[in-house]
Amino acid sequence: MEQHGISKLDLKRRNRMQVLKILKTRGPTSRIDIAGTLELTRAAVTIITNEMIEQGIIQEIGEYRHVTEKAPRGRKKILIDINHHYKFVIGVSIEDNLVSVGLSTLSGAVLDKRNNEINEKTAYSEIEDFIISSIREILSDNCLTAENILGIGFGIFPTMYEKLGVKVTDSEPDYSAVFARVRKFTQLPLVFDNSVKGTAMANIDFQKTKDVNRHNIAFLQYGKTIHFVVTNLNEPIVSYDNRTNFVDKMIINPNSDTVCECGRRGCVENELTPQATLRKIKEVFSQEHTPFLYAAARGNFDNVTTEMINASYDKGDESIVNIINERFRLTAVLLNNLYFSTNPQKIVLHNFNFHDEKEFQALKNAITEVGGSHVASKVELSIIEDKHRFLSGCALAIRELFFNKGGFETKN
Repeated sequence: MEQHGISKLDLKRRNRMQVLKILKTRGPTSRIDIAGTLELTRAAVTIITNEMIEQGIIQEIGEYRHVTEKAPRGRKKILIDINHHYKFVIGVSIEDNLVSVGLSTLSGAVLDKRNNEINEKTAYSEIEDFIISSIREILSDNCLTAENILGIGFGIFPTMYEKLGVKVTDSEPDYSAVFARVRKFTQLPLVFDNSVKGTAMANIDFQKTKDVNRHNIAFLQYGKTIHFVVTNLNEPIVSYDNRTNFVDKMIINPNSDTVCECGRRGCVENELTPQATLRKIKEVFSQEHTPFLYAAARGNFDNVTTEMINASYDKGDESIVNIINERFRLTAVLLNNLYFSTNPQKIVLHNFNFHDEKEFQALKNAITEVGGSHVASKVELSIIEDKHRFLSGCALAIRELFFNKGGFETKN
């Protein structure tokens, strides 16, 4: 006989998942308020939450304190919250210049980390060896066993797909090859996904204080290439999620004199990436037009560093100032277009590496000139520090293995 509908186990998992997501979004909440939100009876919510408390997944943290002098009569509200130390999670981020491995709680609190700089010449075997040794060291140093770990999340930057053997078909990455290699050294549950998506999720999930205006975000990550993710109701929109690098091909300066290798004139790749900025600086590099930078680099452009460019901008090298200010203006054009095409509550910038608050304010001023103060007010910096890039992998694993499973144990 063919069966239809949802099983009791699936229903139980869904209810637990909804309870966890309410606690993640709101923070400490009473059973009464959870019941009202889920349209379940108080008795049903009590059964669900009591079982989760017995398993250590959530915990009671005390009575709700009323801000008014006189509390209402009746049964007092007892607040419950996620037990963020129920399990720990290991995160791995593999980007084109850094491999980051670390340990966090379910709330994203950093407990341990290992970082290793890499470049295009770094072999996959070196990356793998670093990841394996780092995971073993982290478990040993923190006296943890597999029973204490929820799983391992791998956030992989799209430019690293080829080196790691990740095949992409119709914008959909296939992580099976790298999964098979990782499975040889650990039986822990594994999650693989785009690191840009993971860092966007970390910016939503790992806030120290709940911010209702940071749930639906437009997330822009700067690097050798520029990547973009949009979320809706806390989840990545799949059309953006599967092709985070599309923003590189957007036109922001149709009057540009330079045509990109892609055939476009004035695309983001050819105007805003680090390579584009260096190309523009090289064109004017001379004792006459960039005196401070020329002296700092001893007349050799190959010696130019980011620090020198920043110092040159601060010292007022006119050509450098013009190039950087134009970069701010074109970035403002891009952010304005992304804002009005995706309508996010916040635009979050990651890895833009502003060398001081003055530089970030210069960008905000440019956004105000291009799109107005309302758009500028929506722009914020990522809460994920450069040294904690592994939190991308942590966010991916926690979402998939904890919240989406309703706290049930998982094997893969």
